[in-house]
Amino acid sequence: MASSPPLSSSSSSPSRRRTSPPLHSALLREDFDQVLESEVFVDVNRLRKYARHGIPDEIRGEVWKFLLGVEKPDRSNELTQRRARSESYREIDKENVETSKRVRGEVNRYLLRTKKENMLDPHSSPAIFEAVICAYLNCNNNIEYSPVLVQVCAPFVITMKSEFDVYSCFERLLNILYEPGLDASTNKRVAQFLSYFRTLLPELYNYFEDEELDVSEWASSWLRFLLAKELPTANVLGLWDVYFSLPDFIDFHPFVYLAILQHLKDSLEDLEQSEIRSMLLRLPRMNISRIVSQAHNIRSEIQARYGSASGARV
Repeated sequence: MASSPPLSSSSSSPSRRRTSPPLHSALLREDFDQVLESEVFVDVNRLRKYARHGIPDEIRGEVWKFLLGVEKPDRSNELTQRRARSESYREIDKENVETSKRVRGEVNRYLLRTKKENMLDPHSSPAIFEAVICAYLNCNNNIEYSPVLVQVCAPFVITMKSEFDVYSCFERLLNILYEPGLDASTNKRVAQFLSYFRTLLPELYNYFEDEELDVSEWASSWLRFLLAKELPTANVLGLWDVYFSLPDFIDFHPFVYLAILQHLKDSLEDLEQSEIRSMLLRLPRMNISRIVSQAHNIRSEIQARYGSASGARV
């Protein structure tokens, strides 16, 4: 395949656009456009401020690149920098027969599961997943292939127009998620989360214990991969809009899934062990704005109970 083929037009297909957007959406888009159309310097702080309320589908990829630091605010060398990134990606070895086969299988399962969302072209997108994930693994021999890499890559395949942009953003996020300090502290973070879970939602926590639910099975995945595997794709996009707008989204993330548990509490308490497990591993669609708002409230509550140190990395 070509080194950097454009993504399918399905990533911004008319079926996912509103022909007559609400006034607040139109105003939001206008705010983003004013920042992005600057020819000299992109005010990333303003982009962060606007992104916390959601990013319009059509420009999400462009905004994410600035929020993740892939594109630089100073536009004086923008074309030169993009050309350099494109050339650098083109030179990366993307051949890995065994990994390609595994990626292809997981992508097919992902496409089947998300068929109704209609966000990816089933014909062109598998090759993009294969090239990007193989390129990353070939450059990071310490990272082993995992099916979750497909879910983490998917939002970038959906939102980016160029394959090398998909790779750059995917690489940037994985470098954060696979930060050595985070990896070494996973057990500590899960234990801290369980402490907050037990304090804030004691009835649900006790119910999980009564049902002999293995909390670590889903808590570790929720902590590590930003709910890419568990949430519906549309919710992942909305949640990541907020995350990428925050300087401390890794620290904020645990409070989001406490908010999710609080939101689902009544439904979860009506289920048995296997049903609870299924729901936690494949979450229903939710109002992400409300979940994020509740997560802020929970973090404030925990900081009030335990002191400001509790707002540090969980």
